[in-house]
Amino acid sequence: MTLWPSDYSQAWTLAAPVERTGVGLHSGGQARLRLEPSELPGFRVGWLDAPQLGLTALHPDQVCETQLCTVLALGPRRLATVEHLLAALVGLGITAALILVEGAEVPLLDGSAQPWVEAIAEAGLRPLGERPAALGLEQPIVLQQGQSFATALPSECLRIGAAIEFPQAAIGRQLYSLELTPQAFVEQIAPARTFGFRDQVEQLRAAGLIRGGALDNALVCDGDGWLNPPLRYPDEPVRHKLLDLLGDLALVGLPRAQVFAFRGSHGLHTALAARLASLSSPVPA
Repeated sequence: MTLWPSDYSQAWTLAAPVERTGVGLHSGGQARLRLEPSELPGFRVGWLDAPQLGLTALHPDQVCETQLCTVLALGPRRLATVEHLLAALVGLGITAALILVEGAEVPLLDGSAQPWVEAIAEAGLRPLGERPAALGLEQPIVLQQGQSFATALPSECLRIGAAIEFPQAAIGRQLYSLELTPQAFVEQIAPARTFGFRDQVEQLRAAGLIRGGALDNALVCDGDGWLNPPLRYPDEPVRHKLLDLLGDLALVGLPRAQVFAFRGSHGLHTALAARLASLSSPVPA
């Protein structure tokens, strides 16, 4: 499929199954993931190596860990680093899909959502009719964790923004926002890769993290510069933060709101998703 939906007014699923394999960012293990069409609204996870466990519909209540990724507790199993895949699904306008996994982590691929966009383009999209009413807000939501905060404000459309602030000169202060559409997601957000810092690599690996991280699947900052340039955008780090925010919000669905995160984290993003999920029934469009 070469043309994405023009907006988020309709419901979509995949037209055919599509599969990808790759290393997990934190586990370093191999993972296999298949996306399949679904008639049921929402995203449901099942297991390629244990189909008897059935399917589990995703919800913010399943978040069990948020250190450097979003981890979900799904019955007897856990699934880590779901955010890039979920961002691709909701960013492209998909409202229903099966996510079938072999492994404990979603494949990292190149560290962005672009490979998932390419996989979904390979599968194509199939319309499911009018999308259910988006969640609307009657009052602003503000969440604060230390010096970080996230807000969701009543709005007639989805506008999403993020700001980051790092002492490393290669990043510094960055701000990016946009009115989200599927095409804007593909062009402005999906290619932005995850990033980290050279002086933290050994400490994180000793803690059992980023064992699958490499220069071909993550940007690595070395203070004034990058170990693996060029960047895909001059402000690629803040765009990736937007990608993470969108993927975490996917656990509740795209709200009809203006959402902004300052110095965001998966813990803050998923707390906002949980607050949105706790609201009353959707407001009719």
